[in-house]
Amino acid sequence: MTSDPLSWLVSLEGVPSGLAAARDGIDVVLRDRGLRRTSPETTAESLLRGAHASAVLEGSTSTLAEVRAGEGDAVAQDSLRLSTELLSLVPTLGRSPLQALARLHALASASSLPAEERGRPRDAGSAGRLRDLADLITSSAGSPGLLVAAVVHADLATAAPFASHNGLVARAAERLVLVARGVDEKSLVVPEAGHLALREAYESNLRGYATGGDAGVHSWLLYATEAYAAAAEASPLRRPAEG
Repeated sequence: MTSDPLSWLVSLEGVPSGLAAARDGIDVVLRDRGLRRTSPETTAESLLRGAHASAVLEGSTSTLAEVRAGEGDAVAQDSLRLSTELLSLVPTLGRSPLQALARLHALASASSLPAEERGRPRDAGSAGRLRDLADLITSSAGSPGLLVAAVVHADLATAAPFASHNGLVARAAERLVLVARGVDEKSLVVPEAGHLALREAYESNLRGYATGGDAGVHSWLLYATEAYAAAAEASPLRRPAEG
């Protein structure tokens, strides 16, 4: 019998209550407007907002209006390309997480890297980190989806296993996990916007995750519960499309 590698995180002080509150906040947003009355256009708007927010976190200076118009700088275009195919990878994440992560990078880097570098780890050490992360995704079925999404995000962002676009890939993988684990099956909350709204804390806690040992992981998870609350508020269900 294989134990869940993330089970120890659930008992950390403040994490269970934080995750429960974040999940309740997401569920309230989804329930209040009625999932049966949502449309593919609402999901598309959430993905668009997420693509813009993720691009800004990666250094883009493009506005949401520019991204909505299919314009914007190269980073915004890479993020938008990634978002348009993201949900098609939900089945792949369940079957082969490693393949799904590779595909995320291939999409993000399609305009900037040669074909032989897309979706491939930087080196042997990075390949090992990706395999470990794929195994973690497969073996953590008993852990809350929000917890798994937060760990996958931070691991990818801090390990930087690909030659480029690691931040975009990390945030896309987080959203993908939230969909695949049933937290937000129609992808209507905007986790990327949650991180952008808390940008200083986001970047600080990622640094802590990378270098702070168990304490850094603990702080990241507490931060993530706040970010997911902000993600729910950024949903098109809460805020209609602008411009």
